[in-house]
Amino acid sequence: MADILGTRALNRATLARQMLLAREDATVADAVERLAGMQAQEPRPPYLGLWSRLAGFRADDLRAALHDRSVVRATMMRGTLHLVSAADYAAFRAPIQPMLDSALRVLGKRAEGLDRAALVPAARELLLERPRTFNEIRALLQERFPDADDRALGYAVRMWLPLVMVPTAERWGFPRTSEFTLAEAWLGAPPDASTAAEALVLRYLAAFGPATAADAQTWSGLPALGEVLDALRPRLRVFADERGRELFDLPDAPRPDEDAPSPARFLPEFDNLVLAHADRTRIISDEHRPALTTKNLRVRATFLWDGFARGVWEIETKRKTATLRLRPFDRLPREALRALTTEGDALLRFAEPEAKEHLVTVAAEA
Repeated sequence: MADILGTRALNRATLARQMLLAREDATVADAVERLAGMQAQEPRPPYLGLWSRLAGFRADDLRAALHDRSVVRATMMRGTLHLVSAADYAAFRAPIQPMLDSALRVLGKRAEGLDRAALVPAARELLLERPRTFNEIRALLQERFPDADDRALGYAVRMWLPLVMVPTAERWGFPRTSEFTLAEAWLGAPPDASTAAEALVLRYLAAFGPATAADAQTWSGLPALGEVLDALRPRLRVFADERGRELFDLPDAPRPDEDAPSPARFLPEFDNLVLAHADRTRIISDEHRPALTTKNLRVRATFLWDGFARGVWEIETKRKTATLRLRPFDRLPREALRALTTEGDALLRFAEPEAKEHLVTVAAEA
């Protein structure tokens, strides 16, 4: 019979791999690899996510990694923008291509008339000339394919063609409207077409395990990963959760004691810790999970106390005063409030260094 892992045991195992039980010494590229990428729908959140995980992290560290091309921002898991190491992009872009292909279903009738055999070479030609924004790409492609929906043209190019975003000297590494270029031009070679899905699943388990097939599918967007895990079974350790579901893990991955100390930590918007499992009770209760997402599908920033998401937070800056507002899901003990206020103040000073005053406040329960 498989050993049973309870919710707290899964919580501590995941936090250890996500570098949230203690800040660790690692380069930005190594950290991003250990995290199996960082969702980066907006440019600022990965900076805050790395600040919470790395000892002595500076914003310049990530900016340097982007400019030396050891880390890239590109469309990856779930068809969303991620920061990944250059090595992981090269290795894992091919295994996720089937998911990117299927993502075009969201276009519905707007995808009618898209000709992949004609569109991909046309987009490559435009991007070989120079990096371009998607406003430029859509306009130029519309001239060549006047009967196609311009938004569908742009979306198809994002899904079908390996592209990376070009960093700039902006504070968070990218302007509001960024240029894209061909991955092979930026990294010196096209992605490796030979990497199998097994390698991607192993990287997922290293970062988020122990996990079910459904968890891996939720993180990646790929279907039928139960078959992949079955093929990997001889190389893995198999547990069960309290509901009897199989959990797969790497044999030597960290699984700390469920009572291992877990400090106050702040996660930015879109952090994969709250997105990478089908069953997210190892991080947030089902009761509070709906509070994570806004009506326009933004994933709110959360804070952790004793390892679990206990509320959301936001930063507002007015007249040189930066305020971090905590919105707990439930009443917090004084010890938690003290620890969160201290950690929040440090985060606020990192995020808004030019503010003259920094305040941390606690609102009524969210």
